Amino acid sequence: MIQIKSAEEIAVMREGGAILSEIITEIKKEVLPGKSTEELNRLGEGLFFKYGRPSFKGYENFPAGVCLSLNEEIVHGVPSKRILKEGDILSLDIGLFYKNFHTDMAITVPVGKVDSEAARLLRVTQKALKEGIKRAKEGSFFGDIGEAIEKYVNSQNFTVLKNFCGHGIGRELHEDPQVLNFGRKNTGLEIKKGMVFCIEPIIGTGFWEAEMAETGFTYKTKDGSLAAHFEHTVAVTEKGVEILTA
Repeated sequence: MIQIKSAEEIAVMREGGAILSEIITEIKKEVLPGKSTEELNRLGEGLFFKYGRPSFKGYENFPAGVCLSLNEEIVHGVPSKRILKEGDILSLDIGLFYKNFHTDMAITVPVGKVDSEAARLLRVTQKALKEGIKRAKEGSFFGDIGEAIEKYVNSQNFTVLKNFCGHGIGRELHEDPQVLNFGRKNTGLEIKKGMVFCIEPIIGTGFWEAEMAETGFTYKTKDGSLAAHFEHTVAVTEKGVEILTA
């Protein structure tokens, strides 16, 4: 069942989203060659506990507060002593539990200077998120969001990694509905005022198929190709769609 949020509940999530955006900005500053993903997680967790707690730590036994997915890793990357190198790309996926509500966001950032394909993948994935958000209007349908994302990604000769999708969010980290990154216009559930959900295109340079890594948490591309991930928590209000994690 989709949980419709009141204006007061959205206001709390707006506060949490602003904090989350600040946290990811601080972590991003430290994404540098020579850093380990373990160091980045320690930084993130220290910031989370100033305001609330990380949504991901302990969720389905996930061991860290920050998901850090490197290169071919798609989602749920477990922090480790692995050292970042010039030319890598790193996805930061974080969630904050603040005043009884979750918010969730993700970005993918270059480590130093990256090659042209990796740079274009990041640009395309970020624009795909913007294309999806444009369609998140009251009276539209969730299929409209998926179609916009998939159409744009395909036009750029990249691949939607279809095993992964966005989701509703609120008092629970994952709520109904699923928000797919593919679909057809005018299909799926109707978007209504008071809905709050995460749009998160997850895009690859190669084939769409994924496999589980040895961590037991992390998914990676089966063909070893690069993956990128951008995400915002958005609310549908009487004034239109609002990005709570802007």
